[in-house]
Amino acid sequence: MKCKTIDLQPEVSQFTAAGTMLAAMAVVGIVDNIIPVLARDIGLWQFYLMRALLSVPLLCVFSAFGLGKLTVNRVWPVLLRSVLLGVSMMFYFSAVALMPIAQAIAGLFTSPIFIVVISVVFLGLRIGLVRVGAIFLGFIGVLFVLQPDLYAFDWLILMPVAGGFFYALGTITTRTLCDGESTIAMLLGMLLAQAVMGMIGLGVLEIWPQDVAAGADGFVTRGWVWPVWSLMHWMLLQVIGSVVGVYLIIKAYQQGEASFVAVFEYSVMIVGPAFAWLVFGQTVGLWQIFGIGLIVLAGSVIALRSR
Repeated sequence: MKCKTIDLQPEVSQFTAAGTMLAAMAVVGIVDNIIPVLARDIGLWQFYLMRALLSVPLLCVFSAFGLGKLTVNRVWPVLLRSVLLGVSMMFYFSAVALMPIAQAIAGLFTSPIFIVVISVVFLGLRIGLVRVGAIFLGFIGVLFVLQPDLYAFDWLILMPVAGGFFYALGTITTRTLCDGESTIAMLLGMLLAQAVMGMIGLGVLEIWPQDVAAGADGFVTRGWVWPVWSLMHWMLLQVIGSVVGVYLIIKAYQQGEASFVAVFEYSVMIVGPAFAWLVFGQTVGLWQIFGIGLIVLAGSVIALRSR
């Protein structure tokens, strides 16, 4: 009588993918907290340019070790994706600098909701009542986290939501137009797009200088600042952490099923605010915690129902 052999490889692979994604979100949640520190002294556009210039050599090292090629198969789809994600991160980084990180991350993680809505309206995707309910649940969660004042509405709170919208467009572009492209090449494209945006922003501020508020409040309107040597250790830590975090995200999606792995991406909504609370004393109210829970639940339902 022969014993039946049970293949545990799929389960092990999924477990490894989940662990990799949790590690990625731990790294990203920590290094994103460095942005408010940098925002006290430099501006968004200088940050964009310096971040790209410091990241590109690291990507070349990754490519040299066989982790992906730097060339693309089709230029225009990768260029479109790079611009969309560059704009997304522009809104997100500005939000992280100007508001508590819990609100910034919550706004960015509206992207799964936007992905479904855009796919239904423009791509003809048909969804059931479960995902429709998840969309409304996520929207309510965003309201709890951002807590808009209807009598004195501050447009600033829409900044991370705009980041989530453009992130959704970038994700859809990746899925529909960038199939077969190297992840390293796509990351390089996004960084180069950010470098160009940084140069354009610095050029505009050089021609039309703006009144710059002190500290992080002047992050968006601040031009080039020199010297920056006292900030280089923070900049290098943010760059290395971001590249490593993105690589781990890519690795996680390569190891496991996308709909399963995506659920663990929401752990950054715990790590980021927790680190901000421990190090910077940023607090999160009970209603905001409840809203974060709703966003996590909505995003997880959308991910699992999108198999």
